Amino acid sequence: MALITLSRFLIEEERHKQFICADLRFLVEIVSRACKAISIAIGKGNLAGVLGGAGTDNVQGEAQKKLDVISNEILLEANEWGGHLAAMTSEEMEDPHLIPHRYPKGEYLLVFDPLDGSSNIDVNISVGTIFSVLRCPEGVPVDSDNVFLQPGTQQVCAGFAVYGPTTLLVLTFGDGVHCFTLDREFGHFVLTQEHIRIPEDTREFAINMSNARFWEAPVKRYIDELLAGKDGPRGKDFNMRWVASMVADVFRILTRGGVFLYPLDSKMKDKGGKLRLMYEANPMAMIVEQAGGVATTGRQRILDIQPTSLHQRVPVILGSRNEVERVAGYHRD
Repeated sequence: MALITLSRFLIEEERHKQFICADLRFLVEIVSRACKAISIAIGKGNLAGVLGGAGTDNVQGEAQKKLDVISNEILLEANEWGGHLAAMTSEEMEDPHLIPHRYPKGEYLLVFDPLDGSSNIDVNISVGTIFSVLRCPEGVPVDSDNVFLQPGTQQVCAGFAVYGPTTLLVLTFGDGVHCFTLDREFGHFVLTQEHIRIPEDTREFAINMSNARFWEAPVKRYIDELLAGKDGPRGKDFNMRWVASMVADVFRILTRGGVFLYPLDSKMKDKGGKLRLMYEANPMAMIVEQAGGVATTGRQRILDIQPTSLHQRVPVILGSRNEVERVAGYHRD
């Protein structure tokens, strides 16, 4: 059976399902090429002198790694010239990046976290890129933040790359979730999983236990039940898996189920949460829901949130349906 490359997959989606248009197909192909370039840079590591800190902070006040800056530049430069974008915004930049006047403008907006989990890069743990595509609304100035402030339900595409033992690209256009693996010899992303479904039940959870003293009561109740195992109210043992790289944790959930929690806590309450709504929560929530899972803040569906700022933060609880709904129920109680 012939291998289905990403290019062939996108063309067939456009031709047979008429689910995507040529500009959106071109945009996703360019993002995938940028992900290949980031994968190569990460793979060289200290051989290319790209590990370690950049000596700068991003808009979040977080110390940037050299590869944060490199990955951001790769995505910006790759997507400027194609004529399919009106503007871009990145977790690493305070303001949107407008398409230079010398290039034509398109109808889409690109939102991305260029290197998720970059605190792990120096110790050779999987990291990734998260991205989201929105339509540029008519009548809103493209140089305004407001053009990007759309709820997650308005996303036309979401995806993430994982740079690990293999380089993976996970995509959804709102019609299921598909995974592509980079064939390093030929340079193509090849379809390796179609219509991924997250099991509704699980025995795995992912949470940063070092924050336990800051958690709210519903999360404490839930995690205590899991830790009690067979002797507790759940009557079964659970395993904890925490990579501290959202792309790696979410891909594991897509593969075999699980629940990922970065809940609201007293330490981050004044900021609204830890993870960024536009760059992390919305694209991951779209992917998880398209795979049959659930994504919530504990109090509301993530995709229904109306953003109020580019760098807004929210709590995130996502994964296997029955576990996420149990946590949400504890919040309601």
